[in-house]
Amino acid sequence: MASIPKKVAERLVAGLKRFQPILAAAKARDVGETDTVTIVKDMLADVFGYDKYAELTSEFAIRGTYCDLAIKLDALLATLIEVKAIGLELKESHSKQAVDYAANQGVDWVLLTNGIRWCVYRVVFSRPIVQELVVDIDFMTLDPKSESDIETLYLWCKEGWQRSALGDFHTQKQALSRFFLGAMVLSDPVLEIVRRELRRVSPNVRIDIEQIRTVLVNEVVKREVMEGDKADEARKKISRSASKSLRATASKEPNAESAQPETPAPVADSAPTDKPPDVQANA
Repeated sequence: MASIPKKVAERLVAGLKRFQPILAAAKARDVGETDTVTIVKDMLADVFGYDKYAELTSEFAIRGTYCDLAIKLDALLATLIEVKAIGLELKESHSKQAVDYAANQGVDWVLLTNGIRWCVYRVVFSRPIVQELVVDIDFMTLDPKSESDIETLYLWCKEGWQRSALGDFHTQKQALSRFFLGAMVLSDPVLEIVRRELRRVSPNVRIDIEQIRTVLVNEVVKREVMEGDKADEARKKISRSASKSLRATASKEPNAESAQPETPAPVADSAPTDKPPDVQANA
């Protein structure tokens, strides 16, 4: 992750120390959704760095209904925020509602929070549209002295958003997912490396990559890693990456037609002769 600017890190640390007691007191009073929205707006401004008046919008209207909050950056809708009462346990149905709102607006990111738990989802515009949990923060368990905890908060703050920290984190998380790794293991380039190593160990045994693939699929890799939308998307991503790499390699190869001919060696002025060199010298 990119280094966090000192002033941003100091703000995040100060925000943790300030709002953890506020959240604890609000949960003890079991405040409702309206009061929780007020606390969340203050946190978005004082901890995460968004301008409360210019960048945060309350009760954002979407097709006759409303999302609790929205963030606009440079006049563009960046994310939708669904807030629940602080004492309410967040459930999948709550995230689905927020994701439906985002899908209607073509927004990639959704935040679901009750003030204490902050769940950041990436909207996947597939059929059907689904959500992918990217960050799950329990604000009360974060340690102001922990560098990794501060880095986690930075993903959602304004400065992190502007530097694509959340998108980069999501890309890294995808690359290390079981679906992506499963698809990578079963790709031809990796299977070719395995085949080469097997032949090195057993030089007298003939093995092809399809035999290796069959064993991996049937006996090694879990079926759930190879099937479903996430597995399909991982295979497509690897295939696109391989095709892009091949095109890049091909574009770097010299074009035979445009290659310049080599400069011919200078021709001696003497006439050719069939005599060997020593005879020529004595002639």
